[in-house]
Amino acid sequence: MTVTGYERLREEAAAGRVEEVVVAVPDLQGRLQGSRVSVPYFLDEVARDGFGACVYLLAADVEMATGPGYAIDAWASGFGDFVLRPDPGTLRPLPWDPGTALVVADAVWPGGEPVEVAPRRVLRAQLDRLTELGLTALAGTELEFLVFRGSYRDAWERRYHGLETGTRYNVDYALHGLSEVEPVVRRIRREMVRAGLTMETARGECHPGQYEIVFRYDEAMATCDKHVLFKHGAKRIAEQEGVALTFMPKFDAGEGNSCHVHLSLRGADGSPVFADADAGARDGMSELFRHFVAGQLACLPELTLFMAPNVNSYKRLRPGGFAPTGIAWGRDNRTCPVRVVGSGSSLRLEHRVPGGDANPYLAVAAVIAAGLYGIENRLPLPAPHPGDALADPSVPRLPATLGEALRRWEEGGLAAKVFGDAVAGHYAAAARAELAAFESAVTDWERVRGFERL
Repeated sequence: MTVTGYERLREEAAAGRVEEVVVAVPDLQGRLQGSRVSVPYFLDEVARDGFGACVYLLAADVEMATGPGYAIDAWASGFGDFVLRPDPGTLRPLPWDPGTALVVADAVWPGGEPVEVAPRRVLRAQLDRLTELGLTALAGTELEFLVFRGSYRDAWERRYHGLETGTRYNVDYALHGLSEVEPVVRRIRREMVRAGLTMETARGECHPGQYEIVFRYDEAMATCDKHVLFKHGAKRIAEQEGVALTFMPKFDAGEGNSCHVHLSLRGADGSPVFADADAGARDGMSELFRHFVAGQLACLPELTLFMAPNVNSYKRLRPGGFAPTGIAWGRDNRTCPVRVVGSGSSLRLEHRVPGGDANPYLAVAAVIAAGLYGIENRLPLPAPHPGDALADPSVPRLPATLGEALRRWEEGGLAAKVFGDAVAGHYAAAARAELAAFESAVTDWERVRGFERL
């Protein structure tokens, strides 16, 4: 079932192939949250009227704890409901969950107004700004993950210590050494294709147990919907296979898990606008693209929070790892956070700051907002960095911690300007909740360092 409408769902249900529909909304962390409903109930009522869900789903941390400071105060509202309004274009089967389909929903208030801080709405607002200029965005995300032998429960009971990786050594681009992870990654590849995603490439990566599956680019919102489905489904499949996998940016001292975002713009007629055949002296980049890239550099310090939202995000963005630490751009230069790659109709931007924990809707929204800032202000683009931007001390630094990123987000004023006060304040509250949880925790590092010797 790859249809986007509901008539096919009715047919599949009548044939006994679909019994339930999962109605889900992406939360602040980019996870799918929602409920299962029967197909008759979905078709008769939910498809038309939506489905109620508690407002705290969009005002909670990774532990589902909510509190004051968010634009949505769940306690003050008595933990009432907003409405999940299904987007029929997202309906798809879940091959790893037989008899089940999933539809992604937008959160709206009972009166029909969109919930401004919902991640999907944050991205939609930036896509609407592009539409006003006669532009659309195409995007692709490249997610890496680590596979471990043993189940999630095994990992939990071991407090994530002493876990065995799915491969024993660096298998970057290798065509050998993958036999131990191949059963689960093969199933992930095949079932994502059955769910309607178009796979392009798959390969082992640098960290033992690390793997990357890349799916074809699409309209930006569709890409983000597929991204969250992929993360959800990959974990479910791993669980069913008796192994565990993680997208966390930095599991240990080895290479981290990235989520590189590729993005290009098209005109209203579908024509590419980043390339200029007459601009050979400037690597074929149009003036619009040059302004768009310049906007990334100008806005990155203040918008890093939308690309690196957690304490662990910044463990990946540290010197010594193959992840960005500075603010620069380069032509096919992977040491820069902003890499320009491709040519002609494939000319695009690759943003290398987001990690595997990034909420795709927010990360893509930040890329678009920064690009629009560059276009609107006609920002000039400096020369590309010619060498190793990771080792160059003259390159301005990214925020080094979540606390610094939060400070730049709040004090700079750009986030409030481009996303609105409610969105800026809501995600600042989310960052403060993450920081408070971390700062109250006692880590293994502290115990090893101080239990006996201090």
